[in-house]
Amino acid sequence: MAIHLLFLALLAMACSSAIASDPSLLQDVCVADKTSPVQVNGFACKDAMDIAAEDFHFSGLDKVGNTSNKQGSAVTAVNVAQIPGLNTMGISMVRIDYAPNGMNPPHTHPRATEILTVLEGSLFVGFVTSNPNNKLITKALNKGDVFVFPKGLVHFQFNNGTGNAVALAGLSSQNPGVITIGNTVFGSKPSIADHILAKAFQVNKETVDLMQAQF
Repeated sequence: MAIHLLFLALLAMACSSAIASDPSLLQDVCVADKTSPVQVNGFACKDAMDIAAEDFHFSGLDKVGNTSNKQGSAVTAVNVAQIPGLNTMGISMVRIDYAPNGMNPPHTHPRATEILTVLEGSLFVGFVTSNPNNKLITKALNKGDVFVFPKGLVHFQFNNGTGNAVALAGLSSQNPGVITIGNTVFGSKPSIADHILAKAFQVNKETVDLMQAQF
C-alpha cells in the first residue's frame, strides 16, 4: 500500500510539472469564443461548425506603429485577442517600431520566451538573469540578426542607430503578458506607498514621488 501511495505522489508531481505551460490541443482547433460565459484558463471553444477563415487571420503588420511617445516605440501585438484561432496554440507575435533613440523599456513576459529578429535598422538589446547573479547579457543587433529573451526575465531593446528600426518577435504563448517595470513599480493604481519604495530602492521619498509623477 505504501509503495502505491509513493508511486501516486511521484506521478502527481511529474504531471504538475508537465502542464506548466499553455494548454495543449486535444482537437484540430479551439477557436476562442469570447462571448461564452464559461470561465476557463484561456477561452472556451467555438462550435467547430461556426469557425471561419477570419478566426485565423490578422491584417496590419505592414503598418508602421506610432512612435511619437515618451519611449519612442510602438508594439503591434498579434495574440489570441487579435486572432481567436490562436487559442491553445501556444504562440503569438509582435511587430515593434522604434524611432531613433527609441526603446522598448525593461519589461518581462511572465508566460513566454521571446525570439526577436531585426527587419530594419539596428538595436542594442539585453536581458538580466535572476537573483542572486543578476548578470546583464547584451548584444548589438543588425538587420537579419536574431536574439532570444528567456521566459520571465527582464529585457529591453534600444534603437542605437540614426534611422528608424523595426523588429518582429515570436512568443511561446497565446497570451504572453507584459509587465513593464517602470509602469508596474511607479505607476500602479493605487500607488505603492512612497516609504515602501524609498526603502526598496534606497532613495528618499521625494525621489520616489518624482518617479511616480512620471507615470
